[in-house]
Amino acid sequence: MNLDFSFYNWELIRTFIIKGFYFSVVLTVVATAGGVLFGTLLAMMRLSGRKLLDAPATFYVNGMRSVPLVMVILWFYLLVPGSFYAAIPWRLGDNYRSEISAVITFVAFEAAYFSEIMRAGIQSISRGQVFAGQAMGMTYAQNMKLVILPQAFRNMLPVLLTQTIILFQDTSLVYAIGAYDLLKGFVTAGKIYGRPEEAYLLAAIVYFIVCFGLSYLVKRLQARIAIIR
Repeated sequence: MNLDFSFYNWELIRTFIIKGFYFSVVLTVVATAGGVLFGTLLAMMRLSGRKLLDAPATFYVNGMRSVPLVMVILWFYLLVPGSFYAAIPWRLGDNYRSEISAVITFVAFEAAYFSEIMRAGIQSISRGQVFAGQAMGMTYAQNMKLVILPQAFRNMLPVLLTQTIILFQDTSLVYAIGAYDLLKGFVTAGKIYGRPEEAYLLAAIVYFIVCFGLSYLVKRLQARIAIIR
């Protein structure tokens, strides 16, 4: 195989690669923020001890974790009626249907995984602190907000960040519905210049460098948290 990377220049990178990288980063950040919020709510529902809250949360989490992400992406994109996107103001649904579908799907899917992480974090807190909050007259919500969740977030921060790195890797799956992510940026450039092999190879290298670098930072953070404890 005769590889040639000479066609890559700053103009090509700025036009195709950076545009896709920007969406991949935005999707990762939004899906992480939304997934953590929704996942924390699901975790609290599962730990509430109330069947009415526990049952639907358990069904949702187990259901999402039993289906491949690419299938959820395709289902949401293909089965959601066009009227849903048409209702989005400023015609964003018409112009960015793939991107909006990807954001909603990722938040809904990743929430199931963040929920399990947060549930483990909440359960790692000593029951004595829960009882202390109850003795002070706190409600379940107040106890969670003021006592349990701040400590749980700190305990689970390295795991949450590791899941975020996995989420960034999974953003390449939105290529299946035509969303313009980092992978599509590389593939588009490769098709234009007739060098698809080089495009896929460079995409893999970029994903590796980003994820390896972030994993190293998470490992350093985990060591610092362990020292503080």
